[in-house]
Formats: sequence, structure tokens, C-alpha cells
Amino acid sequence: MKMIHRVVSAALAVALLAASAAAFAQGYPNRAVKIVVPWPPGQATDLAARIIADKLTQSMGQPFVADNKPGAGGSIGTDFVAKAAPDGYTILAASSGPVSIMPNVQKTPYDPLTQLTGVSLIAAAPFALVTAPNFPAANTREFIALVKANPDKYTFASSGTGATAHLISVYFNTMADLNSRHIPYKGSAPALTDVISGQVAYTFETVASVIGHVKSGRLKAYGVSFAKRSSAMPDVPTIAESALPGYDIGAWIGYMAPAGLPKDIAQKLAIEVQKAMQSPEVKERYIALGMDTAFNTPDEMNVMLRKEQDRYGAIVKKANVKVD
Repeated sequence: MKMIHRVVSAALAVALLAASAAAFAQGYPNRAVKIVVPWPPGQATDLAARIIADKLTQSMGQPFVADNKPGAGGSIGTDFVAKAAPDGYTILAASSGPVSIMPNVQKTPYDPLTQLTGVSLIAAAPFALVTAPNFPAANTREFIALVKANPDKYTFASSGTGATAHLISVYFNTMADLNSRHIPYKGSAPALTDVISGQVAYTFETVASVIGHVKSGRLKAYGVSFAKRSSAMPDVPTIAESALPGYDIGAWIGYMAPAGLPKDIAQKLAIEVQKAMQSPEVKERYIALGMDTAFNTPDEMNVMLRKEQDRYGAIVKKANVKVD
């Protein structure tokens, strides 16, 4: 009898909790929501987060306010949200660097898979393979053939060891069986400068950072990194379609929350994000920033996060990438 009573009591408690969570979600939000951006103002994650926050403010009737907490490669702001209350009033403007990559290359004060939970993607940031305009290859297939025929002759730049650009390049080199030397820089700008001048043969950088150079003729773009073409550079083929089937990688930006966020709140936010993505204004602003619209459900995002961390972990391990 006691065991049955315990089971009934437990079942009742779960039912009451579920009802309470549903009621909570119905009244959510009833005050301002803080969107923690772990980067400085004007950075890609910041811009995407603000664009969608504006739409959520309009559709949900409460302010969604960006709060920049930059530092340590995005880990300071990410850690702040990981340790916040899971009530839906502190949301992380998350991105692949501090969530999917950093935990694979160095120790972080948070575990993104246990201390954070997905809400929805809000943007996809494709990368592009670029060289100086006089590089002697007409397309990606010829590029691969040339670099492969000359092992250790060519160099590739990145914004730093363990950075997204570095690991995307390593993934490309591995799939294409290329043996080229990595030249790390402190940021994308100096890396691109040396690629433009021909001091370094090639690099992968975000479409946002290379599109101006490509349009002006200072860089040649061979392909974009996602399996789908970039809305900002629709004439540039994907690397998958032109040379490496299955090559599909790039940076993502999304909303995440502290683990334990009620599912109803996560789903409510995800639905509103999806509505925002249908806006022609959002699509146009994203194209101007070199990004593509993206969204998914909380469950889909959590599956994606596990796959992304596993994939980058495999890339790091195979290339023996180490960050001091």
C-alpha cells in the first residue's frame, strides 16, 4: 500500500509539475528577457541575435534585450548563461565556437551538453574557400588536384589555431587528402591580407568577411562550405557539388538556455523564431551580413549540438590540434 501510495503521489506530482509548466509557458514572458551575447557589439553573433530579438519583442510583447558579455573567446558569456536560472529570462546567443569547438580544444568552465539546452538555430554562417585572384586553378576540382600534386608546397591561413576557420580547413584538407602547412594568425583580417597578397595560398573564411574582396576582384572564391549555396553569393558553387560530395560544414548561431528550461517555453520561443525567419526583412538583412536564415526545434537542436561536438572532436583528434 505504501509503495502504491508513493507511485500515485509521484504521478500526481509529475502531473502537477507539467500543468504548472504549461501554465508558466502560457504567461511567458511577463517581463524583459535578457539575450546574453558573449561577443562585442557588431560581431556576427551579436547582429543575428539582435535581429531576431527585435522580432521576438514585437511578437511576444516584452523586450528581448541584448546584453554583451565578451571575453575569452565567448566562454565568459556562455558560462554566465550556463549557471543562470532556467526560467526563460536569460537566453544565450550561442555559436559554434564556444559551444561546439572550444570544449574540444581546451578546458572550459561549462559543459554545453549538460549545462545548456537548445532553443533554436537563428542563423547559418557559411565559409568560402578563397585564394589570390592569380592562383592557377579554375575551379575547386583543379584546386584540389594542384595542391595534392605538390605536397607541403602550399600554405593555408586561419584566424588562429583551433578557430572555426582552422578546423573547417583541416576538415577540407582531410577529405581532399591534401598535405599543406597551416599558418595561424591573430584574427581573420591579417590572414586575409596575406592571402590577398599571395603570401599564403588559401584560406576558409566566412562569406561575410570575404564577399567584399571577392566582388572587388581581390580574392577568388572557389566554393562555399555548406551543402546549400549561400544566399549572399548564389553564383559560387558549393564545394560538395563541385568537388567533394558530403562536404557540409560551417558556423551556426542559435539561441540556447540553461539546462532545465521548461520544454513549453523552449517550444514557444522556437515557434516565434520560425515565424521571424519567414520575414522578407530578416532574409534581406541576413543576406547583407553574408548569413542564411536557419531554425529548428529544441529537440532537433540538441541532437545537432551532440553531432557537432562529436564531429569537431574527431577533427581535432585526427589533426592533433592543440591550443596552448
